[in-house]
Amino acid sequence: MNYKQTSSVVLSLLLLQGCSGGEDQGLSGTEQPPVTTPPPVQVSEIDTSLRALIVEHGLTGDPSSGRTLPSISDPLAQLGMQLFYTKALGGEFDAACVSCHHPVLGGTDGLSLPFGVGAIDPDMLGVGRGDASGIPNVPRNSPTTFNVGLWDSGLFWDSRVESLGKEAGANGAASGISTPDSGNNVIDTLAGDNLAVAQARFPVTSAEEMRGALDAGETNSVLRAHLATRLASTAWLEEFQIAFSSSAPADQLVTFENIVAALGAYERSQLFVDNPWREYVQGDNNSISEAAKRGAILFFTPADQQGGGCVQCHSGDLFSDEGHHAIGAPQFGPGKGNPDDHDFGRENVSGNSVERFRFRTPSLLNITATGPYMHSGAYISLQEVLRHYNNPNNTVDDFFDDGGWCTLPQFADIANCAALYPTAQQNSNAALQKVATERNQNDPAALPNVNLNNNERSDIVSFLQTLTDPCVEDRACLSPWIPASADAVDEHQLNAIDINGNEL
Repeated sequence: MNYKQTSSVVLSLLLLQGCSGGEDQGLSGTEQPPVTTPPPVQVSEIDTSLRALIVEHGLTGDPSSGRTLPSISDPLAQLGMQLFYTKALGGEFDAACVSCHHPVLGGTDGLSLPFGVGAIDPDMLGVGRGDASGIPNVPRNSPTTFNVGLWDSGLFWDSRVESLGKEAGANGAASGISTPDSGNNVIDTLAGDNLAVAQARFPVTSAEEMRGALDAGETNSVLRAHLATRLASTAWLEEFQIAFSSSAPADQLVTFENIVAALGAYERSQLFVDNPWREYVQGDNNSISEAAKRGAILFFTPADQQGGGCVQCHSGDLFSDEGHHAIGAPQFGPGKGNPDDHDFGRENVSGNSVERFRFRTPSLLNITATGPYMHSGAYISLQEVLRHYNNPNNTVDDFFDDGGWCTLPQFADIANCAALYPTAQQNSNAALQKVATERNQNDPAALPNVNLNNNERSDIVSFLQTLTDPCVEDRACLSPWIPASADAVDEHQLNAIDINGNEL
């Protein structure tokens, strides 16, 4: 036996003695080796601080908890998807719901201001969509349809479709819903079962978004009945019969009420909340970066405590208080029916001048996929948004000094771009004055005074990036929400392409 072999035998005997307490006992079939207690997990100071804030704000990481939402595989949601993509619901067969809300574009259209009817190529979405002028015809940025089933208060930038009870977790289903048809704070008996269904009743009635000149001068109810009649073909009837498990004829089954019920089911199936932040809240300290953790602490810390104060409006697991706030974002575009191309926001719904220039707080879930940002789509990057919150006056001044809307991608090729909105800067200054007034009056809805440096804003951006579900940035993952061209119910399915002709 050589030296190495002898040493190995001796070592084995010593180890055996150590395991048997020095006696030649060995291990019986029932005895177990001693349990070694692992060292305690070291929790960093930053994790301790952040988890304290998570508890303080009652966060679970899952905003869908307790809700019943449809699956995209449900027959009603499948019908809704086909309807969402058909231009047959556009008055002149040149716009569909998906024209402004494509899954690959974050449930939006990728534009600062939307272009609805009259596009040269109705199937082209994103930058490049438009008519010969290229000038957008819809006055507000397209909100995402993602996670629409998580809202309990209202939809649209001004919550003109609104739950009167605002019951938590109900998506408007527990009490009446007011709409533009009924008027503010008045129950619309035709609104449907929830906010998503109620909202789906209105884009088709907008001359700029989907209606065009169809039934001009007629009531919304006449228009809706006309659109339902369009779909009374054999092919559509079969789809409705499958979705509603009914053999009823078209005049009973292919109704506008059933159309919006299906559209609402499709939109409510767009649940995208499996993000790194959720993993962190639910216990995985390694799911987000140290920069994101620093940013989260700033996000949840009040502005008067050297934080960002973001949680004042972007609260809860939805990251929205569902309220309305004046933040003084640049005002430009065709306006919302107010003098001088103004957009008075929530005031247009409530009639209350106190709510002038206030807009609904958007959710920050999937925020990296849903730009451009603000109700006007004025800012392309999250850094720009955070600079605005830090100093709205300077940021808006810089926006106009640098060329305003003409620097945004969709306006790049428009002739005489700078002359489009002559009152834009004065309107923006009026919105900024509203911010200043609310601050001076210590209004609870006022924009916080924030003072963050570049590094701190970058950390908050890192945190915001953790709120995006990876599925929304993966075409293959999104494919269940995009109908194949071969499965079109009629010849009007919008098969989306980008400016280069590539399939979305």
